[in-house]
Amino acid sequence: MKVFDVIQEIRKHKLIAVIRADSKKEGFLFSEAAIKGGLKIIEITFTTPKAVEIIQDLKQAYPEATIGAGTILDETTAKIALDAGADFIVTPHFDPDVIKMCHLYQVPIIPGAADLNGIVKCLKSGCSIIKLFPANLLSSSVVKTFKGPLPQANFIPTGGINAENVQEWLETGVVAVGIGSDLINEAKLTGDVSHVTKYASRLVSSLKEKVKI
Repeated sequence: MKVFDVIQEIRKHKLIAVIRADSKKEGFLFSEAAIKGGLKIIEITFTTPKAVEIIQDLKQAYPEATIGAGTILDETTAKIALDAGADFIVTPHFDPDVIKMCHLYQVPIIPGAADLNGIVKCLKSGCSIIKLFPANLLSSSVVKTFKGPLPQANFIPTGGINAENVQEWLETGVVAVGIGSDLINEAKLTGDVSHVTKYASRLVSSLKEKVKI
């Protein structure tokens, strides 16, 4: 997918399933369940075993979905993710080498930042969308605060986003939100991946019914 197309998909669907699993099987099943629940954007974190293989399998099984790689910490791992076919790259921090790598291969890069200094660094490096992380240590009002001096910044808050507060965050005008733990926790506890599908469906329904986009 081209950079513009990937960003448009993220802007359109607004919900990113952040999958952090304990095994390849679990990672694939959680992702599959999220897709079946209506989530179109999946981020496979590279703390998940065999994340590369999960990305490859998902892209083959669900070509209509947008599959990205998250928790990318260095340039080498970024290249591995790109070679696996990742549609976008997410880092929890600012790393100029990863950003340059993604720009070179024309793949969207979403670096993480939690303060003005980090946000400015990302903007100077040509990143149009910034991961606001960890969002659970902030509040939705911080978006307006950051956009005061930096109205050109676009954000994807991640961390602590759930079905109860997703509307609050989206109504601040963020590009999208990343939803991880709350999406998969029940499935992890019970071993029943249908909980992921149900939670995903709940998120999608909430988006359609309540959020004015």
